[in-house]
Amino acid sequence: MHAISQPDPVRLEIFKNLYQFIAEQMGIVLQNTAASVNIKERLDFSCAIFDGSGLLVANAPHIPVHLGSMSESVRSLIHQHGDTIKPGNFYLSNNPYNGGTHLPDVTAITPVFWEDNHILSPIPLFYVAARGHQADIGGITPGSMPPHSTTVEEEGIIFDNFLLVEAGNFRENAVRFHLADHLYPARNPDQNIADFQAQIAANNRGAQELRKMVIQYGVDTVQAYMKFVQNHAEESVRRAIDILQNGSFVYLMDNGAKIQVQVTIDQENRSAKIDFSGTSEQLNSNFNAPKAVTQAAVLYVFRTLVDDNIPLNAGCLQPLEIIIPENCLLNPTYPAAVVAGNVETSQAIVDALYGALGVMAASQGTMNNFTFGNEKYQYYETICGGSGAGIDFDGTDGVHTHMTNSHLTDPEVLETRYPVFLESFSLRPDSGGKGKHCGGDGVIRRIKFLEPMTANILSNHRLIPPFGSNGGGSAKVGKNWIQRHDGTIENLDSTATVEMESGDVFVIETPGGGGFGQVS
Repeated sequence: MHAISQPDPVRLEIFKNLYQFIAEQMGIVLQNTAASVNIKERLDFSCAIFDGSGLLVANAPHIPVHLGSMSESVRSLIHQHGDTIKPGNFYLSNNPYNGGTHLPDVTAITPVFWEDNHILSPIPLFYVAARGHQADIGGITPGSMPPHSTTVEEEGIIFDNFLLVEAGNFRENAVRFHLADHLYPARNPDQNIADFQAQIAANNRGAQELRKMVIQYGVDTVQAYMKFVQNHAEESVRRAIDILQNGSFVYLMDNGAKIQVQVTIDQENRSAKIDFSGTSEQLNSNFNAPKAVTQAAVLYVFRTLVDDNIPLNAGCLQPLEIIIPENCLLNPTYPAAVVAGNVETSQAIVDALYGALGVMAASQGTMNNFTFGNEKYQYYETICGGSGAGIDFDGTDGVHTHMTNSHLTDPEVLETRYPVFLESFSLRPDSGGKGKHCGGDGVIRRIKFLEPMTANILSNHRLIPPFGSNGGGSAKVGKNWIQRHDGTIENLDSTATVEMESGDVFVIETPGGGGFGQVS
């Protein structure tokens, strides 16, 4: 059969949607079969399809910080175990220094081989991957999001291309041993095992659907259109770059760190250089963002500049040259702590890039990560806030912005599964920045504890307000505080670990988004 040199426009559309549909099918299986509230209710997971070299082809519209970084995990597996990858093997990875984001985000990766006339393809035709945020993966605090960790070991257990399933056999004993064999072991291994099995089921569905696709269209067509889908995304990003201008921005964080970015547009080559030189060196805190996270944030920003309905994939990165100095906040070296880099610093990178490009004001710039628990219960949520305004739109009130795209647990489920009471959850009036277009408002969330537990908050923009753009006003900073059962008030910093007693209320007021343009 002749190689296909040019895509048929109708077929391109079909394949683009087909690949995305398969990733969505994987997500439905994962949600339906998972055990944890985190995956089942909050939808803190992502599924995607990769080509034989580990480059992203398509994903479901899940969590941006996962999607732009998973390719690094798949490629590290190919690099490390390329010769020994066999059909029926599944691998588990969360190593932040090998394509992971932070330890609770554990990725199950499955090679998909193709069999033709009983002859097996020598290497995988595809890889499928499902990344899910585990409710607890060990570490010094329940929920594995410790505000004050200084090394990655304190954040939990590392799986580095760990063999999860061998020739179709789930290695449960080996997984349990790995979850326990640590200074700070996992607190609920049964739940980890159940969620890993849900990820296996999701990957099986993806592999099954991809094989069906190959049977229907033929291996040559499927492989050709995999490349065409990536090429189409690349051209779409180049078109978006055509109308951009050079720009730079310095973004300050509550902890004193800064992100410095210079965007240089090459009009002739229709490409962009994103240079983070001048950014703070890696920190002793856990706000260091692994390189894969930084890349994911850049990929997300440039994908949002594209009007076409394209899947986020490796093609989007082709026109971009990303420069990130080693040992800096955005490219730390082992054993730097990273748990907040994934959830907080990723948000800061996005707003810094929008600031450099001048296209929109800052959003709340934090995920307001709230965890609580003990040996019996572990819970994690990210809390919505205001989004930033842009050149022709207002910000939105009370939404999950940018690198997070998860839900909040339904109050009924939260109160059924955990000994807490959601006292109130409301918008925070006038917290968005003013301007020709106003920023969105944040929210106020009050959770009363019915049993003693450890609670943790990891947040940003409690000191420095999210910026306005083009003369728009900045938003209000967030606040974290506790109302003790005897009525006393305790104000907390951006990051805090506190012991909650029965009757205490933890209050989180999230920031708004910045305004855009001067009020005429």
